[in-house]
Parts: sequence; structure tokens; C-alpha cells
Amino acid sequence: MAKTFTKDPEAILDYSVDWSKWLVSDDYLVHATFVPSPGLSVISSNVTETIATVWLSGGIAGQTYSVTCHITTNGGRQDDRTFQILAKEM
Repeated sequence: MAKTFTKDPEAILDYSVDWSKWLVSDDYLVHATFVPSPGLSVISSNVTETIATVWLSGGIAGQTYSVTCHITTNGGRQDDRTFQILAKEM
């Protein structure tokens, strides 16, 4: 089951995906792309050797959105992880 975060529609917040348990020895992240469902916007994103982070804005209170993180490693591996954002007035 995908992890769910709660976000106020007016907030601009960061969300991270930790890939350290998935990565094999001597492999590390070199690129990450985040694709949110319509209604959320990617402000920016960055990647370290093990963590991909995205800054998101938007959403309508009461709606749940999916965000997929697609990564590529220096060894050529690629994978996806999806998490959920529940927009809620806070």
C-alpha cells in the first residue's frame, strides 16, 4: 500500500522517497522524475545518492492525489514508487 501524506491545498511542501534499502552496493541515484496526478504541481525536485525529493503545491480539499517517483541509477537501474497526497484544510 502506498504511503499517504496530508497537505493543505495552500501549502508548498517537500516529500521524499528513500531508496537506500532498494539500492545495491555501489549503486546510487542519478536522476528522479516526479509525476503527480492533475491538480498538484511540481515546484522543484532534487536527488541525493539515496533520496529523491519533490516540492509540491496545489490540490483541492477532500481530494486524494497520486505522485509517482521514477528514478534512474548510475548502474542503469530504473524503478517507480507511488505515494498519495490527501488535500485537507488544516
